[in-house]
Amino acid sequence: MMTTRTVLEPSRIAPAAASKLQRFHTETIAEVAKAIESHPIVVVGMAQNPHVKNVRKTLKEAGLEVHYLEYGSYFSEWKKRLAIKQWSGWPTFPQVFVRGVLIGGEALTKAALADGTLQARASAPPATTAASAS
Repeated sequence: MMTTRTVLEPSRIAPAAASKLQRFHTETIAEVAKAIESHPIVVVGMAQNPHVKNVRKTLKEAGLEVHYLEYGSYFSEWKKRLAIKQWSGWPTFPQVFVRGVLIGGEALTKAALADGTLQARASAPPATTAASAS
């Protein structure tokens, strides 16, 4: 049984705070969204993170082409990474997207590779979004 992650209701965010949240690193989110739209497999990560390195290596060894976006390290660009986490709802890096769908981090990506669901999704035609369908 899948449960829904609880998030703060928009009505409980003051207008000034909501405006600031909406403008928080919009260029970074646009860059990630464009990459997800343009490439079958996208890994979003950061330097020095062993999980990012491991998942990229695993995908390469599986013969899959990956588009990689790197946002700083443990010592830089943390606000950009925070904006990405807020946008995707995923709390860690890497964030692996296949055909526009968030697969998860290292463990879930390896599990999807092992059971074949990642390859099936990667070889499927791109999903249409509500924006592209209209």
